[in-house]
Order: sequence, then structure tokens, then C-alpha cells
Amino acid sequence: QVQLVESGGGLVQPGGSLSVSCVASGSIFSIDAMGWYRQAPGKQRELVAQITSGGRTNYADSVKGRFTIFRDNAKDTVYLQMQMNSLKPEDTAVYYCNAVTWTNYDYWGQGTQVTVSS
Repeated sequence: QVQLVESGGGLVQPGGSLSVSCVASGSIFSIDAMGWYRQAPGKQRELVAQITSGGRTNYADSVKGRFTIFRDNAKDTVYLQMQMNSLKPEDTAVYYCNAVTWTNYDYWGQGTQVTVSS
């Protein structure tokens, strides 16, 4: 079992910056990739950014050049952070931390709200 605990998010004006963080604990040895998904009201959940255990990153086209994902593998935890710059109203969504195991099992965090509004 893997536990994911998120923090960060909140309310920011357009053009501002925020970061979201996630700490993974438990069977972290089973984790391959970690990432962030988001879901806006009335829309499907979509991948925002992902980073593999080898450090390879993948970003949605809509956030390339604005968002950066970081990963730090410690002994008993994995720390994931995403820095979000130049935020737009269309970035408003609930952001979910995701961990994918080597057997392609998905774990999800509880979600954290990001609202971009003036």
C-alpha cells in the first residue's frame, strides 16, 4: 500500500504562482512514476505532469513552460512537488497526486483545490 498526502494549492490571481506538494509513504519501493492530474468541474480528469523513477518528465501541452515537476526519493518517503507559474483561470481545478506502481496500479491523493481568479 502507498499513502499519498497532498498540500498546497489555494487561491491566486491570474499570472501568479503556486505550488502543490505530495508525500508518498508505505510501499514506496513499488512506485515507478508519480505525477499530478487535475479535474475541473464538468470535465474529465487529465494528466498535468509526470516524472518517472528515472527522472524523465512529461507535461501536458497546456502547461509546458509554466509548470515544473520535482521528485525527491528519500529512504522511507518520496516527495513530489509541482511549481506552477503564470497561472491562468483555465488552470482552476482540483489537483490530484498520482503514483503508478511497477505493476501499473494507481494510487491517488485526496485532491487539493487550485483556483485562479481575480
